[in-house]
Amino acid sequence: MEKKKEKEQERAVETVDFHKREYYLNRECTWLKFNQRVLRESLSKENPLLERLRFIAITCSNLDEFFMIRVAGLKHLLESGIDHHDISGLTPRGQMEAVSNLAHNQIHDIDRCLRLVLAELNNEGIHFISPTELSRQQELWLTEFFEREIYPIVTPMAVDPSHPFPFLASKSLNLAVHLKRQEDDHIRLAILPVPSAILGRLIKLPDTLHFLYLEDVLSYFASRFFTGYEILETTPFRITRDADLDIREDVDDLLTEVEKSLEKRRKGAAVRLEIAKNTSAGTRQILQKELELEDGDIYTIQGPLGASFFSSFANIEGFDQLRYKPFMPRPSIELAARQAPDIWKAIREGDILLHHPFESFHTVEQFIHTAAYDDNVLAIKQTLYRVSSKSPIIAALAAAARNGKQVTVLMEVKARFDEENNILMARLLEEAGCHVIYGILGLKTHSKITMVIRREEDGIRRYCHLATGNYNGSTAKIYTDVGLLTCDNEIGMDGSRFFNFLSGFSDPPIWNKLIVAPLNLRETIMAEIEQEIQHAKKGEKAYIAAKMNSLLDRFLIAKLYEASAAGVKIDLIVRGICVLRPGLKGISENIHVRSIVGRFLEHSRILYFRNGGKDDVFISSADWMPRNLNNRVELMIPVEGKAHKKRLRAILRTYIKDNKKAYLMRSDGSYVRASCRKGSTPLAAQDFLMEEAIKGEVLGQK
Repeated sequence: MEKKKEKEQERAVETVDFHKREYYLNRECTWLKFNQRVLRESLSKENPLLERLRFIAITCSNLDEFFMIRVAGLKHLLESGIDHHDISGLTPRGQMEAVSNLAHNQIHDIDRCLRLVLAELNNEGIHFISPTELSRQQELWLTEFFEREIYPIVTPMAVDPSHPFPFLASKSLNLAVHLKRQEDDHIRLAILPVPSAILGRLIKLPDTLHFLYLEDVLSYFASRFFTGYEILETTPFRITRDADLDIREDVDDLLTEVEKSLEKRRKGAAVRLEIAKNTSAGTRQILQKELELEDGDIYTIQGPLGASFFSSFANIEGFDQLRYKPFMPRPSIELAARQAPDIWKAIREGDILLHHPFESFHTVEQFIHTAAYDDNVLAIKQTLYRVSSKSPIIAALAAAARNGKQVTVLMEVKARFDEENNILMARLLEEAGCHVIYGILGLKTHSKITMVIRREEDGIRRYCHLATGNYNGSTAKIYTDVGLLTCDNEIGMDGSRFFNFLSGFSDPPIWNKLIVAPLNLRETIMAEIEQEIQHAKKGEKAYIAAKMNSLLDRFLIAKLYEASAAGVKIDLIVRGICVLRPGLKGISENIHVRSIVGRFLEHSRILYFRNGGKDDVFISSADWMPRNLNNRVELMIPVEGKAHKKRLRAILRTYIKDNKKAYLMRSDGSYVRASCRKGSTPLAAQDFLMEEAIKGEVLGQK
């Protein structure tokens, strides 16, 4: 009877269509819900007050980019008239309506959260005030400051038949000024740009902790720019423009094409208008008409517009008690335990797993720096996607080239919003003598790999660093990522083939261990999931745990549904976009999805497949999205050392046990904060990992 029941279940699974649209959520809406989770951290009393303010700033910054790229893309779809349906079945118009509703609600929530946080800062002695609240002495100081620092910078722009509405840069803050002469009733419009990029958004009154918004000061003194006129209204507004680059791939000079596209980005069409709540209907109508926006594109805001500037304000001196306690990443625990005379011998003793930011990224920088000055190193090859402008890695690569080593760098100049910096870094490297390449036609190179070729007594040896995160020392302090230092010969051979594949006309090679998108990464993941399905069908324990930033690929999701229906237990840790719906009867009852939002941005991609107890473990640069699997060069690396498998499995288990910072996803796409049940031990994964690092413990090795 039991076997008959199992066969009936198998037949039922085989007849299910796991691609039905009702099994999937809309991408844009799931992203906005992620941003809502970020915002919710501003309400958590467990977070220090200035960190709560920073979460609001991050929410606003995220929203800016969302409008510049994703909403702009939806508008392009609407304009094209293409009858396109997304993975959940929504048309472009349906998506736009859903996005608009969520975004307007989110703006309202941002206002509410900001009011609460600023009120608490007021209790701590940090005050944001209006110019009308100043004492006579303070007003005299502000007047002198305005005349000296602001007035010479600002140029008013009239709007009339001889002065068309000016082009205003994306994310710039401006004042719309309505005025008239006393002798006539003709109302005129002028624009006053708020020079926040030069002066900052806040003006601090001397010897106090009182701050004025720059736009309020400019509004207060607006009459200084319009002598002979009566000011009827001054109101701030802010424009967000389309920033999605349309880069042609069939060009002779990709660098030049990217630079041309960057210029177009600066002049992109408006996609959002933010206005102050007290803006008159007349001003709103004029701005809407000039910017060619619909009613839904206009966002009314009660607090300061573009509140992302609070991120830097959260670093205000003298209030350390209102911020997270400083955390100093410790040196690599595994590397320190080797006590080797140099990094080369340490790696030869065995692979080294790095976990950032709990372990310092300095280990990676030192690896490349050491290679640059080692006489036995012949060549360095590296992919760079996002790199800081003052990167020690760029300096080390340039030094290596000057020291006569062969240095090859694949610089991805299409890394969104880092294009200009990457072009600058590429030119610096070329000037130093590095060979800089720009990848494969039609594909972004998103993989993270460095290879050092070194002459040793027993011949040439290749040392590799492979990782889930970028070679950026700044973000490595606030992003969670994992990396592997290895001199495994087969990975080294694959590394050489990989760089030849990127830099020349080589056909895709046969790989020993590396798994590469768009060649075989999707297929490998599908095979791993299928493997678990077969174990489940045999009545064996079958389990998958996967951590990533985004989950969007229809085919992988359908395969996960199939696995769930077959009895495979699945834990997914997905920070942001997740269009999979857990908990659907007969479809995804065995799938649990959680999102961790905390002090650090979760960025590592770690995959675990039980495989009958053999434990297949991978780290990867790729999220499970069509763009990563189809249109990017990505790497997935098998982790083979028993100790490292245990360590990565323990990291995943820690995130799954998080009952303080985790949000659990429901089948309708909503999230509920995880709770610590009575009798359970409270656990915040990131806090726990910091504590383990401070103690010098290697997770999973006890």
